[in-house]
Amino acid sequence: MAHPPDGFAPHFRRSPLTDPWEPIYSRKTDSAVVIGLLAGPAHLNSRGFVHGGLMTCLADNAMGLSCGLRLSGGPRLLTANLTMDFLSVAAPGAWLEFTTNFVKPGRTLCFAQAFVTADGEICARANGVFRVVEAREAKP
Repeated sequence: MAHPPDGFAPHFRRSPLTDPWEPIYSRKTDSAVVIGLLAGPAHLNSRGFVHGGLMTCLADNAMGLSCGLRLSGGPRLLTANLTMDFLSVAAPGAWLEFTTNFVKPGRTLCFAQAFVTADGEICARANGVFRVVEAREAKP
């Protein structure tokens, strides 16, 4: 796959942590941000499979952004708890998608669940709890 599937564009949220993993893609739905990535050499562990840390980081990102879509007023979200269940491996060359399928927003906590697929097959499940933090006002 030379290009991401239809609807994906370069991910709008970059960070120094994920810069070495570029290109990362995303698409927005009415209720979620789906992140996508074509697994290459920079994403692999020493055994030649996609590293679980990469999957965890991008699942966290997808769930946090999806929670943000469901909350109004522009709060920030901080990860309070994150768990991953690795169900199978993802091989080099696979198209990975990080899809949040459940969000329960609240005033102080937001709960989410996401699945990671490799070429359409589920390879991991993530559960996250995010603390809702109001944006600080700028000091003069």
